[in-house]
Amino acid sequence: MIQINPATTEDLKHVQAIAHQTWPHTFGKILSPEQIDYMLDWMYDLKMLEKQQLEEGHTFLLAEEMGQKLGFTGFQIDQETGKTKIHKIYILPSAQGKGIGKKLIQAIKEAALKKDQSSLLLNVNKYNEGAIQFYQYLGFVNIKSEINDIGNGYVMDDYVFEMKL
Repeated sequence: MIQINPATTEDLKHVQAIAHQTWPHTFGKILSPEQIDYMLDWMYDLKMLEKQQLEEGHTFLLAEEMGQKLGFTGFQIDQETGKTKIHKIYILPSAQGKGIGKKLIQAIKEAALKKDQSSLLLNVNKYNEGAIQFYQYLGFVNIKSEINDIGNGYVMDDYVFEMKL
């Protein structure tokens, strides 16, 4: 049985480990190994994750089955805009297809609705067709494209998806 639990600061090492296992599989055909390494080092540094959790108001949830960590999400409720931003959501390749992504999105929806949010937002790489299809299946709509310079000569070339609540 899949359980969704809030991540403690100590649990952030599991978030980091899942990201390091998932990213090469997810982005291996889209991004260079150098860009994957750069982004993992930047986005999944434990100090960065702790800062997001403790100072920036990010909530991390872990998906578990029989004590094994299978996936995670990180999101941020924005009281000013009423839109909750999903910053991260990844499932181990070996655990995909078990409904974990749906359960994580449902948990985010419930948290957002408790805070009177009007929608969920997320960015997805324009070339990540599997993720795009998954988000569209769940009811997200592509609202715009954006390119974000992330330094070191790299960009994130994304679509922004929204789900009205």
